[in-house]
Amino acid sequence: MTSNPEATTPDSSPASAKGSEPANVDAAAAPADPSVAYEQRAPESPLPARTVPGEVASTHIAEDHGPDPVLDAGTFERVKEPRAAARLPLGDGTWHQLARQYVIVQLIASGIFLAIVVAATLVLTLALNQAWAWIPGGIMTVIIVWMLIITPRQAKSYGYQLRKDDLVFRRGILWQRVVAVPYGRMQLVDITHGPLDRGFKIAQLKLVTAAATTAVTIPGLSQEAAERLRDTLIDVAETRRTGL
Repeated sequence: MTSNPEATTPDSSPASAKGSEPANVDAAAAPADPSVAYEQRAPESPLPARTVPGEVASTHIAEDHGPDPVLDAGTFERVKEPRAAARLPLGDGTWHQLARQYVIVQLIASGIFLAIVVAATLVLTLALNQAWAWIPGGIMTVIIVWMLIITPRQAKSYGYQLRKDDLVFRRGILWQRVVAVPYGRMQLVDITHGPLDRGFKIAQLKLVTAAATTAVTIPGLSQEAAERLRDTLIDVAETRRTGL
C-alpha cells in the first residue's frame, strides 16, 4: 500500500503553520481586560483643565461640598424651623446662615429706637402735660420690647442655599417665605451696610431681577461672605446668560 500525500492534516503543512502564527501572537498580545487596552490607547493628557471664571463658579455651585469656610464663618449652626408639621421643608443641600453679629446690630438699633420712644413719651407727658402720649408711647414700647425678644430666634430662621440653577432664600417662623431666584434672571447684585454694620463688619446683599416680586435681600452677612457671594453670583449669572 502506498501512502497518500494528500491525507496529511492541514495543520502539519508549512503554509498553515505560517498562517496561524500571527493569530497566536495577536491573542497573546491582547490584554484580557478591555479597560487596560483603553488606558494604553488613551494616556492621561498633561494639559491643564479650562479655567473659565464662570465655569469655575458653576462647578462650585453644582457640587455641594458642605459648609464653606468663608460663607459659614461665624454663622449660626442650623436654620430655625417652625414646630408645626405643615411647615415648609428645608430639603437637601447645605443651608448658609447669617453672621452672629447681625443679632447684636439689631438689638442695638432697636434699643436706641426704644430709648427715643421712651424719652419722647416722658417729655410729652411730664413736661408738656400731654397725657394722651402714654397710649401711643406704651404701644410702641411693647412692640419694640417684643421685637427685642424674638430677634435672636428670627435671625436663625434666615438661610440661603446655592443650587445648580438658582439661589433659594428662606426666612420667618410664624410667616414663612421661600423664594428661588434663577441665576440667569439676576440683573444686579448690590452690597450695602450702615454705620452699625461697618462697626461689626457685616453687610446686606440685594439681588435684583427682572421681576420685582423675586427680589431678595440677605441681611447680616459678613463682609467677606457678601463679597464672595457677589462675585460668585455675577460669574454664574454671566455664564447662564451667555449659554456657556
